[in-house]
Amino acid sequence: MVHGQVISVAEAEWSPCRACGRLVYCRQWQRSWGVCPHCSHHSRLSARDRIAQLADPGSTRLLDFDVGAYDPLEFVDSEPYSERFQRARESTGMDEAVVCARAEIMERPLVIAAMDFRFMGGSLGSGTGELITRAAEFALEERIPLLVVPASGGARMQEGALSLMQMAKTSQALASLNEAGILTVSLITDPTYGGVAASYASTTDVILAEPGARMGFAGPRVIRQTLQQTLPDDFQTAEFLLERGWIDDIVPRAHLRGTLGSLLAAQTPRTPVVDGDVELVTDPSGLADTDPWAAVQRARDLSGATTADYLQRSFDSFLELHGDRVSGDCPAVIGGLGVLEGAPVVVVGHQKGHDSAELAARNYGMASPAGFRKAARLMRLAGKLGLPVVTFIDTPGAYPGVAAEERGQAVAIAENLVLMSALPVPIVTVVIGEGGSGGALALGVADRVLMCPGATYSVISAEGCAAILWDDAEKAPDAARALRVDAKSLLSLSVVDAVLPEPGDASGYAGSVPDDVMRVALASTLTALSGGDPAALVAERKKRFRAFGAEEAPVMQEVAG
Repeated sequence: MVHGQVISVAEAEWSPCRACGRLVYCRQWQRSWGVCPHCSHHSRLSARDRIAQLADPGSTRLLDFDVGAYDPLEFVDSEPYSERFQRARESTGMDEAVVCARAEIMERPLVIAAMDFRFMGGSLGSGTGELITRAAEFALEERIPLLVVPASGGARMQEGALSLMQMAKTSQALASLNEAGILTVSLITDPTYGGVAASYASTTDVILAEPGARMGFAGPRVIRQTLQQTLPDDFQTAEFLLERGWIDDIVPRAHLRGTLGSLLAAQTPRTPVVDGDVELVTDPSGLADTDPWAAVQRARDLSGATTADYLQRSFDSFLELHGDRVSGDCPAVIGGLGVLEGAPVVVVGHQKGHDSAELAARNYGMASPAGFRKAARLMRLAGKLGLPVVTFIDTPGAYPGVAAEERGQAVAIAENLVLMSALPVPIVTVVIGEGGSGGALALGVADRVLMCPGATYSVISAEGCAAILWDDAEKAPDAARALRVDAKSLLSLSVVDAVLPEPGDASGYAGSVPDDVMRVALASTLTALSGGDPAALVAERKKRFRAFGAEEAPVMQEVAG
C-alpha cells in the first residue's frame, strides 16, 4: 500500500516519494508502512492498513456499524452528491470515511476509529460522525480506551448544516467517555483540518502526531487567500503544534505501537509492589544540625540529581507528555506517565539541569504559566484514570517575566493549589533541590511531602529576603538562618512529613538520595496511601493544610485501612 493505493510488483517495482522525489522499491514501502527510507516522509495509509499496522496480529474485529447513504439536501454541484458518494464507495471499497474495530495493542484492548482520506478527502459528514459516535459508545459499553486516527480535509459541504452538527455530536460522545474515566487518544495524521480538528481530534486525553502531520482549523490556502498573510514554512505541522503546546508528542510510525501500549497500560491502576525497605526520618532529632545557608548552597549544586535523573533511574519507565493546550510547552516542567514498581503513575516535576546550557534551556527550573497548566492537565488526567501523582520540586521560584504576567502566572499557580487540594487520588511530593515560593507550592499540595536531606523550602530566596528586609544582599546567610529553610527545621515545623535518609558516604554529595532509596520511598508511601476512600484522602489532605498557622501542627495520618 503506497499513499493509500495498492501497487503490485507487476504494476511497478519502484515508486517516487512525494516529499523528496527519490525512488523507493515498492516492497520497501510496504515493509515500512509507507515511510520513505531517504527522507522519513510519512505517506498516507488507508484506514485498514492503519489498523493493521497498529493492532496486534489476529486481534482485530471490525465493527460493522451500518450507517447507510445520506443525502439530506439532494445536493448538486458539478455532479449530484449521491453519485460522488457512490463513486467514493466503489473506488475505496468502504461504506464511509471511517473504519471502526475492536483490537488489541500490546495485548491491551481498545477501540480504533481510523479515517481514510481517500474517501472524499476524509470529510466529516453525517455518516462519518455517526461512526465516530458509535465507536465511542462501544468503547463506553466495553469500558476500554478509544483511539481515533483522523485524516480529513474538513466538513462535508454537500450535507450543509447537518455536517456541522457532527462536530457537536462527536464531541458529546467523547465527553461521555471522559465522564466515565475512560482513556481517549488521538493520532493526528496528515492532513487533519476543519471540523474534525475542531472536535474529536483535539479533545482526547492525549494527542499524538506523526512527523510532519498538519492540523488546523483553517487550511493554509484559506488563510493566504483571506488575509493575504505569509505563513511560516512549518505552519500547522506537528513540529509547529508541539512547540506551541497543542499536542503531547510526535511519534514516528515505527514507534507508535510501543507508545500506544504504554498509554493503554495507564487505564489499569495498580498498587506498587514494594521491593526493599527505607526508613524515612520523621523525628527531627534523627537529623544532624545543618547550617541553613550551607543547605542553600547544597540545594543549588548542579551535580545533584534532577527530576529527569530520578525518572530515568528510579522508575520502570516514563512517557513524557507535552503542552498545556493553551499557549505552549514549558521546558522548566516535565511530566507524563510513569511506571513505579509495576504501577502506573502520573509524574510532574521541575527540571533544571547539570550545566549552564541545560539550565538556560530549562529556564533555570522557573516555570511559566504554561508549565503550571501542563502540570494541571496531567493531574486532571490522573484524577480521571484513578492514578496516583508524584511531583518533584526543584525551583528557585516561578518565572517572574513580563510574558509570564501577561499569561496569568498568579492565576495558573492559584488554580493548581485548588486542583491539588481536591484531587481524588494519592499525591506524594518530594523536594529534591530548591523549594522556592509559590512556584514550588504549585506542585506541593500533597498527602505526603518528603524531602531530600540537602534540599530547601522557603517563602522566598535568602537573597531576596535579605534585599527586602535588610536592604543588603550580603545578609543572605543570615536570612537563610532566620527563614529556617533546611530539612531539619522544616520537619520540626511539619511543613514536610519526612526526610529521606542521608547516604552513608556524603563525599561529593549534592543533596540527592540514591535511586533505589527514592524508588522504595515513593512506592512504600504510595502503597500506604492507596486503597482508601478518595473522599477520606481528600479530607485528610485538606486537614493537613488547614492546620498550618492553627494551634496544633499537622501530623501524618494513616489513610489506608
